[in-house]
Amino acid sequence: MNRVTVIGSINLDRTIRVKQMARPGETIRASEVFSAGGGKGANQAVAAKRSGADTAFIGAVGDDDAGKTMAELLAYEKIDLSGVATLAKTATGQAYIVVDEAGENSIMIHAGANQKITPTQVLTQADLIKRSDFIIAQFESELNSTIQAFTLAHENGVKTILNPAPAMQDVPAELLKNTDVIIPNETETEILTGIKITDEASMQQAAAKLHALGIAVVIITIGSKGAFYSYNGNSGIVPALKVKAVDTTAAGDTFIGALSTSLKPDFSNLVAAIEYGNKASSLTVQRFGAQPSIPYRHELG
Repeated sequence: MNRVTVIGSINLDRTIRVKQMARPGETIRASEVFSAGGGKGANQAVAAKRSGADTAFIGAVGDDDAGKTMAELLAYEKIDLSGVATLAKTATGQAYIVVDEAGENSIMIHAGANQKITPTQVLTQADLIKRSDFIIAQFESELNSTIQAFTLAHENGVKTILNPAPAMQDVPAELLKNTDVIIPNETETEILTGIKITDEASMQQAAAKLHALGIAVVIITIGSKGAFYSYNGNSGIVPALKVKAVDTTAAGDTFIGALSTSLKPDFSNLVAAIEYGNKASSLTVQRFGAQPSIPYRHELG
């Protein structure tokens, strides 16, 4: 199995289940309220670990109750937390999630400690990065630290996976040139490239634009339809499994974490790794919550 290091966000998720989303000014009743581990970075690390990867994390939590809870949850998963700083007088990242009966969600995030990860902290984890097969990052934590991690990875032949979420315009060229695999959804792809995703032809156009930036592998996640890929002159859509979704929270994170576990660093098994990621995320959407919904390898056959 691969050695995977994730740099990014750790959040305590607070989820509210409702029949339908509230309109502006409307008060509605919730059917359930619960807390669980979350944050795109932490979700991806949990997904990688549960699929069998030797997984480590670079990030930060506050010295509050939420930080203690998240450290305990990630330690229980046996993720290497030597790269996670506990910051005094700082709030741990938190997300407030509303999920309706159709399984769609609305998420509001307070970044807290996630925005206080520093390039210096990343440099103290240089040995960890050098030992990795893949480094994964998102846009929920301090950007300069991600650039530092990807630069260090590339200098040492370690492959990088960027999940450009939440969507951001004007992504620094320094980050993109050190990105080997980029995995946006349709909306994020449009913001990155200016090309509206409507069909496979538009995905190919967007992929060509991303390849031109030096990115070898482009994977566009397209929800219940699966994932489009483009690499080394080959492209196509790997269909998703047909399931009834109850909560799409962490589906994309599960896909990325699971894929990173099985993908070979030379990308020779790209389609098979996408199929595995699709299978993992198809289980996630049939369960509630972020990290509680992420499957283990033995569930995926």
